[in-house]
Amino acid sequence: MIHPQAIVEPGAIIAEGVHIGPWSYIGAEVEIAQGCVIEPHVVIKGPTKVGAGTHIYQFASVGEATPDLKYRDEPTSLIIGERNTIREGVTIHRGTVQDRGETVIGNDNLIMAYAHIGHDSVIGNHTILVNNVALAGHVYVDDWAILSGYTLVHQFCRIGQHSFSGMQTAIGKDVPAYVTVSGSPAEAKTINTEGLRRRGFSDSAVSQLRRAFKILYRQNLTLDIAIQRLETMLSDTPEVKVLIDSIRASERGIVR
Repeated sequence: MIHPQAIVEPGAIIAEGVHIGPWSYIGAEVEIAQGCVIEPHVVIKGPTKVGAGTHIYQFASVGEATPDLKYRDEPTSLIIGERNTIREGVTIHRGTVQDRGETVIGNDNLIMAYAHIGHDSVIGNHTILVNNVALAGHVYVDDWAILSGYTLVHQFCRIGQHSFSGMQTAIGKDVPAYVTVSGSPAEAKTINTEGLRRRGFSDSAVSQLRRAFKILYRQNLTLDIAIQRLETMLSDTPEVKVLIDSIRASERGIVR
């Protein structure tokens, strides 16, 4: 199922049942697991591992070396999990030795056209990066987060689980779990209520998260005092505890 006009370098490991279209290039240090579809005109360089059932569309550049000026051709890698959809023109760079040494993408993600994932970034599971999202290096995107089209994320930012960004958002600080942000620079707007309900969160959990949001963002409290109130009033709600933990894990400060 490898087209005769595809180039697969000696040393590449291609599982049975992989489809590779014409004019695609697969480098020597690439491993592609079973059930993957690589459309025409795709470039995959390594060291890169592509998990089972992943579909990569035309003109994507996957596993290229980072343009980070500190990079000196060290042997860094890209690891892609299973059942990911990587659409047209996406660029994903390998890591650097100054950080993890690898870029990691989990399972069941949708990375839409012309999105960019910079070096040493970590993408969780079930995320959506809409067209033209750009992640600088060292960005962490937690499970079920959605970044709308043209969202820009500064290096070292953390995007919390089940969070959401509006179109053309510029994120320069960490986004707590469950929070919707928009604007340039990003501002917190509300809890991602609709997304949570679609994923089966109870009305009670959503209601408690909305209360937590008001304490964090609507009562003019310092962050320390707001967290103390959350821990006193709402910490028996597991979802609120996740929100608190995502704030405590922040090193850049949170979007407010």
